Amino acid sequence: MHSSHLLLEEPIRMASILEPSKPSFFPAMTKIVGTLGPKSRSLEVISGCLKAGMSVARFDFSWGDPEYHQETLETLKTAVKVTKKLCAVMLDTVGAEMQVVNKSEKAISLQADAFVVLTPHHDQEATSELLPINFDGLSKAVKKGDTIFVGQYLFTGSETTSVWLEVSEVKGEDVVCVCKNSATLAGSLFTLHASQVHIELPTLSDKDKEVISTWGVQNKIDFLSLSYTRHAEDAREFLSKSGDLSQTQIFAKIENVEGLNHFDEILQEADGIILSRGNLGIDLPPEKVFLFQKAALYKCNMAGKPAVLTRVVDSMTDNLRPTRAEATDVANAVLDEKVFNQDLYFKKTVKYVGEPMTHLESIASSAVRAAIKVKASVIICFTSSGRAARLIAKYRPTMPVLSVVIPRLKTNQLKWSFTGAFEARQSLIVRGLFPMLADPRHPAESTNATNESVLKVALDHGKVSGVIKSHDRVVVCQKVGDASVVKIIELED
Repeated sequence: MHSSHLLLEEPIRMASILEPSKPSFFPAMTKIVGTLGPKSRSLEVISGCLKAGMSVARFDFSWGDPEYHQETLETLKTAVKVTKKLCAVMLDTVGAEMQVVNKSEKAISLQADAFVVLTPHHDQEATSELLPINFDGLSKAVKKGDTIFVGQYLFTGSETTSVWLEVSEVKGEDVVCVCKNSATLAGSLFTLHASQVHIELPTLSDKDKEVISTWGVQNKIDFLSLSYTRHAEDAREFLSKSGDLSQTQIFAKIENVEGLNHFDEILQEADGIILSRGNLGIDLPPEKVFLFQKAALYKCNMAGKPAVLTRVVDSMTDNLRPTRAEATDVANAVLDEKVFNQDLYFKKTVKYVGEPMTHLESIASSAVRAAIKVKASVIICFTSSGRAARLIAKYRPTMPVLSVVIPRLKTNQLKWSFTGAFEARQSLIVRGLFPMLADPRHPAESTNATNESVLKVALDHGKVSGVIKSHDRVVVCQKVGDASVVKIIELED
C-alpha cells in the first residue's frame, strides 16, 4: 500500500467530482488535504469540499497576510458547523524559500536566449532585464552553468508562466543568467529555486516565527507544514516554547535533494511527511521523483506516519475532469483495495516492527488481525491521546477505524480544561481513521458500565452512517482498568 493522502491546490473542482451520492461520515479511506486560496474560500465552495471528503485545510503563508487567511479560516469554521464535518487546520510556512519580488505586480515578459540579472537589491523594480530577489547570498552559492527555476508552479515544458535560467556569470552580488525559454511572470511573488544548490537559510524564517506565534497560537493550529525541511529539531523546540502549540504536529516537506538525502532522520523527527513533487521535479528528473516517491511512502507506512503527496490533478485547476495520466498517478499512489494484498502488508509491517513488540503495538496488531479474520465491518478504538488508533491504522485494516477520543481533564494551575479536540482533529489526516469526540463525563479508564454507554453511542453513529448493519461483527479495542482489551461483538439487530 502506498500513499494515502493527497494535497489539492485549490480543491474546488475536485469537490464536485468526489461528491458522494449519499452523505457519509466515512467518505473514503484516503484523506484529502485542500489548500484554501482565492477560488476556494467562499462558504459554498468550502462546504462542498468538506462534503466531498476534505478533512484538512491548508493555509499557505508564502502569500497573503494573516488577516486574509483569518477571514478564510472563519468561513471554514462556519462551513464545519453547517456541514457537521470535522476539519483540521495546517499552517504552511515559507521556510528557506527564495523569491523574486515584483512590487509593481506588472507582468514581466522574458524571452528565450535573452539575459536577465538576479539582484539582492529588492528595492529596485522588476523588469525583463532585472529580477530583485529576497536573498543576498545567491551569488556565493551558484556558479556558471547552474540552473535556476523561477515561477509559481511545477514547470511542465508546455506552460508559459515559469522560466528556466542558466547562470552565465556572477558579478559581485548579482547573478547574470540566460533565459532557456520564453515566459510571462504575473503576480507579486515568484518562487526561485536553484537546482541542487545548498542555500544558507534557516528552516524557520523570522516571518515564519512571527506567523506561528501570532496566527498559529491564536488559532491553535493542528499541523505545521515545514517548508524545505533539512531537520525538524529547531521547529519542535520553537513549538514547545509556544505553550498552546506544544501538541501541534510537524509535517516535514521534502522539496529538494538535501531533504531527500536526510530523509531517514527527518522521518524520525517529524510526525508526518509531505512530498513536494513540484519542487522535487526541479531538482530531479521525473523518473527519479517516481522512484523516491515509492521508497519514501514505504518508509512512512512502515513507521506509521502519514505521507501527503502534492501536485495531484493539476489540470483540474481549469478542467472539470483529470487527464488519464493524472487519474493513473492518483490511483498508483493510493492503490485500489481490490488489488491490495492486506495479508502480505500485515506480515511485512509486523516483521518491520520486530520483536519484542511494545504492549500498545501488540494490541493494535491483534485488533487488526481479529477484525480481518471475523470480517468485521468496523474497528472501534477508545483512546485519549490518539496513539492507539494511529497504530491500528498503521496495519492498514480493510475496514474503517472509528477513533473514539475520550477527553481528559487537565489544569495549568490557573484553569481547568478538557483535552481531546486536538487529538480528534489530528486523526483526520491518517488513512482510514475517523475520529469521534466522546462525552467528557466518561473518563478514558472507566467502569464497564460507562464504557458500554460510550460504545452504544459509537455503534449508533456507525449505523446511522451506514457502515454498521444488523448482524455485523465489530472489533472493539479499549482500556479497562490497567488492562487493554480487544473484543469481538456480534450485533443482534
